[in-house]
Amino acid sequence: MPTIALVDDDRNILTSVGITLEAEGYQVQKYSDGAAALQGLQDTPPDMAIFDIKMPRMDGMELLRRIRQKSDLPIIFLTSKDDEIDELFGLKMGADDFIKKPFSQRLLVERVKAVLRRATPRDGTVTPQEAAKTIDRGKLSMDPDRHSCTWDAKPVTLTVTEFLILQSLAQRPGIVKSRDALMDAAYDDQVYVDDRTIDSHIKRLRKKFKLVDDDFDGIETLYGVGYRFKEA
Repeated sequence: MPTIALVDDDRNILTSVGITLEAEGYQVQKYSDGAAALQGLQDTPPDMAIFDIKMPRMDGMELLRRIRQKSDLPIIFLTSKDDEIDELFGLKMGADDFIKKPFSQRLLVERVKAVLRRATPRDGTVTPQEAAKTIDRGKLSMDPDRHSCTWDAKPVTLTVTEFLILQSLAQRPGIVKSRDALMDAAYDDQVYVDDRTIDSHIKRLRKKFKLVDDDFDGIETLYGVGYRFKEA
């Protein structure tokens, strides 16, 4: 079963959430602050992580920033009700999902399962039908089974959610996808997100591609309608 890193300075949450996840069959790594978690995540990489935002020594935002420099590890944030600004920053930095405190243990488990489903590739066997799923659009190449993405043969590291959004756009260049359609492509039915979530992911996608190509303009905005991948 997958390993989940749980990072929170609240011992009660570490204990209760840890017990819930272990009861579901997951292995759980527990850390009580961001600094300890950063080292632990590097030494023993998990399959996904759950971060609290407000922690001593190193908060969840800084931990996410450092992790994203080297890894596309799926990450869920735990946030209090008044942390809307933090939530937007977290999405821009590459968080995959948010859960607001207080939350039910069942909701958390469903969100964990949803993120892991999106992140887990199938076995390495590639059939002709699966090979056809590889997307090549001009300079863009995406392999969903390997979760790999390149632009002009240069690798672009994407989070699970970013990959799914770009995949949805690139599958039909020139076709406008509404925010609702992109939400459906990137999130399970159990997960509610609003328009700003998709906008934040799009901004981050553009930023990542501009790091490898300053002239990147592959994702077009149609204001009031949605987004589309530019036809070659």
